[in-house]
Amino acid sequence: MIGKLTGVIDYIGTDHVMIDVRGVGYIVHISERTRLALPGQGAPVSLYTDMLVREDLMQIFGFQSLLEKEWYRLLISVQGIGSKAAMAILGTLGPDATGRAIALGDWSAVKAAPGVGPKIAQRVVNELKDKAPAVMSMGGTLAAAVAEAPDTVEVIEAEPAPRSAPKPAAKSNASAEAEALSALQNLGYSPSDAVGAVARAASEDPEADTSALIRAGLKLLAPKG
Repeated sequence: MIGKLTGVIDYIGTDHVMIDVRGVGYIVHISERTRLALPGQGAPVSLYTDMLVREDLMQIFGFQSLLEKEWYRLLISVQGIGSKAAMAILGTLGPDATGRAIALGDWSAVKAAPGVGPKIAQRVVNELKDKAPAVMSMGGTLAAAVAEAPDTVEVIEAEPAPRSAPKPAAKSNASAEAEALSALQNLGYSPSDAVGAVARAASEDPEADTSALIRAGLKLLAPKG
């Protein structure tokens, strides 16, 4: 199983990229969001991957983060959602917004993905809503693990091309959501209630830190009198 590829971009297609790894070209299928985020031809790139192996087909799908890969694997577990539909959802919403939409039961947001109808979108929300808390709480953990882990892939013998700097706000926000989710559950709220409150608070203020998310979550969870 190929879990990650690091190499040089040979060319970029409409829904895939060829990555040259030590002279071997791997065709990796990607979402539109990932395609737009890639550096140019000849630049180094690293993608997390998942393989689809069938009797008459073998494909590799690439992701910018481990969180995106986790959502992909969950999405394809839903009946009626294949790799193409899962990539369409992630390409339209991104992993964070996918988690929020599912946690909030917002199937109309999922339906916005090309090729995903209302029945399939509702099925995605219904089947994955209970699993959303666990995946959303992984966001901060996965980001920290990637930041701290040494690169175990062979170094590319090529002059590094300029790459856009990662967005620290997105990382800290993912970590803040995970910490706020954990805090609310420690206060006795159910995972589904906690994830719904955190998701709504984060969608209203994407730059909120942990404390702000907890305060907003508590207000949303307070009994309405």
